[in-house]
Amino acid sequence: MFEKKKDADISQPAPVPTSPEKISHSQKPTPNNTATIGPSISIHGDISGEENLVIYGKVDGKITLGKNDVTIGKSGKVTADIMAKVVKIEGEVTGDIAGDEKVVISSTGRVRGNIVAPRMTLEDGAKFKGSIDMDPEESSGAPSKFTAKPGSSNISGGRS
Repeated sequence: MFEKKKDADISQPAPVPTSPEKISHSQKPTPNNTATIGPSISIHGDISGEENLVIYGKVDGKITLGKNDVTIGKSGKVTADIMAKVVKIEGEVTGDIAGDEKVVISSTGRVRGNIVAPRMTLEDGAKFKGSIDMDPEESSGAPSKFTAKPGSSNISGGRS
């Protein structure tokens, strides 16, 4: 008798929804989720969302994840402007970067572009060419985080 009840309690796992219209509100991503773009994936277009993102592949476009983290893995090659809470770069980025909290370029990271963030870490061995603005509030009412201050060039000296 107990054996039959145990067998009856075992059920098949619920099917995974295959289309967006079948996803219920309880299955929407939360800010703690992390999406990954694998090394064989190439994206041409804009990326936005409400979860963290790790990129090992190629992205060409614009990345806007204002309240989340973006990590460019060692094999990642990104040609895009990036706006996120925290941006960590271990691979290659060509484009402007805005970090609401901080930007970190690791020893394997290579960046060509301007950076706007209140905190910035450039590890020993990192390659960087561009400008860094760690006090964006002071920039005389510039409409964009990527607008250069009057009298300054868009690309300034740095490590290359």
